[in-house]
Amino acid sequence: MTTFDERESAFENKFAHDEEMKFKAEARANKLLGLWAAELLGKSGDDAEAYAVEVIKADFEEAGHEDVVRKVAGDLDGKASADEIRAKRGALLIDAKAQLMNEV
Repeated sequence: MTTFDERESAFENKFAHDEEMKFKAEARANKLLGLWAAELLGKSGDDAEAYAVEVIKADFEEAGHEDVVRKVAGDLDGKASADEIRAKRGALLIDAKAQLMNEV
């Protein structure tokens, strides 16, 4: 294998790793958002975990995270605005990335 091939392979591996970490961080942020929203809805324990899974699944409806915001905003029914949910998700994404980095 030439040096160029080795560099290309290393770049491809790094790209794949970065994309996997991005996916995991997004999923974790959605779970944390789901747990936050579940608390606002008065859910706890298994009910809160089940709701968080619903929020994670909502992210697969379309590209981006507006599908998650729409679901949570609809479920919260005025307990938090879409802008508050977006801000909370942004903060939780930072937390999720930090959690993943600490697990490595």
